[in-house]
Amino acid sequence: MSEAAPHLDLVGPPPTSAGTAPDLSIETLGPGRIVSPLEPLLHARRTSEHYVDEDDRVLLDDTVAGIAARGGRLDDLPGMEPCGPRRSIFFDPSKTRAGIVTCGGLCPGLNDVIAGLVRSLTYHYKVRRVIGFRNGYQGFVPAYGHDVVELTPDSVRDIPVDGGTVLGTSRGHQDPEEIVDCLENTHVNVLFVVGGDGSMRGAMEIARVVRERGLRIAVVGIPKTIDNDIPYIDQSFGFQTAFALASDAIRAARVEAKSTANGVGLVKLMGRHSGFIACYAALARSDADVVLIPEVPFALEGDGGLLAHVRRRVAERGHAVVVVAEGAGQDLVATGPTVADASGNARLTDIGPYLRRRIVDDFEAAGIETAVRYIDPSYAIRSVPANPYDSVYCTRLSQAAVHAAMSGRTAMVVGRYRRRFVHIPMRLAVSRRNQVDPHGDLWMSVLESTGQPPQLA
Repeated sequence: MSEAAPHLDLVGPPPTSAGTAPDLSIETLGPGRIVSPLEPLLHARRTSEHYVDEDDRVLLDDTVAGIAARGGRLDDLPGMEPCGPRRSIFFDPSKTRAGIVTCGGLCPGLNDVIAGLVRSLTYHYKVRRVIGFRNGYQGFVPAYGHDVVELTPDSVRDIPVDGGTVLGTSRGHQDPEEIVDCLENTHVNVLFVVGGDGSMRGAMEIARVVRERGLRIAVVGIPKTIDNDIPYIDQSFGFQTAFALASDAIRAARVEAKSTANGVGLVKLMGRHSGFIACYAALARSDADVVLIPEVPFALEGDGGLLAHVRRRVAERGHAVVVVAEGAGQDLVATGPTVADASGNARLTDIGPYLRRRIVDDFEAAGIETAVRYIDPSYAIRSVPANPYDSVYCTRLSQAAVHAAMSGRTAMVVGRYRRRFVHIPMRLAVSRRNQVDPHGDLWMSVLESTGQPPQLA
């Protein structure tokens, strides 16, 4: 006798407005009645900007026009202004003078952004003069004596093949009054600032002085952070290049660890306050046994601590690989009052050598022979040229920035949110720091990949 066909239930929202929406319901073989092995990872999670709970749904439409077509309430929906060329612009291209400055630390893609800005200004808007200011905000201040650089499509054609920035960069605050004096003296009425949150705060001050003087100078930012820590942006440029190269360091650490008895590979990656590079690099290779990030505290001692976990992994597999973001575990290594660098960022204590020493000491105390191979590829990663993905992304960001500036937008940055290029007020771009959500799906993926406990405590 043949078996009866399994019962099929449909899970999902009913179609809205007959004929206007596709049927998004998903077939299921029946209700789940067995507790999942992943339940401990899901217990405290709720829907947030980083995670969607299983009882929630993701909206099909992500535009006002799409929701309006279904009868949604437009007044209740916040929205960002899209990037792109405008039918009418503010500046007369024949009389426009544009300036570009790169600030802060190095990041893959800086030269791509510079080249993209120059090409878009010159080819599409016929702007006749584009200049670059040398060495960050210092380039505006007479006391430093830096001359400007004339930028043309010919002069920037080959710069994307090199890492770094042809304009140079610097950190630290400069007087916005002096900067605006320089913009007036050089007749620049469109300024592009490529930099991180500190640079964008400086750009906001420049825009404030411009406003107070009643000048018509647009200040537009292209956010740069290798740590991917700017909010309201899917990913910052250079991030894909960075985590791809970081994953190579993890592979090397695994090879080294496997080649010695009870070997441990330890890799320190960028990530002062946000552990995105460590997470993505670990997922790219799946070689890590534990990932440590600033957003998730951890303990060293005790049966549930890091040291015991590493020893257990070595006992089980013969080796272990630990990936740590530079800002992780600062509560364990801080030795005195916080000191700030030139950009106002707190100087971090180097967690890498500290962890290496503690792991070695722990194995010795347990009477286990080991060799810890320590790799820190940070500066090598920062200085490389962008990979093809980031190179394309930089070009599109630069084009979006030019369109925004020529239309008269100011005190704003360009970025990609939910795969769409949008305008974001500078005040929002620096309002908080984008971080890995310990209750989000990215961190859950890391825990699944490494097999480490949700909390090392």
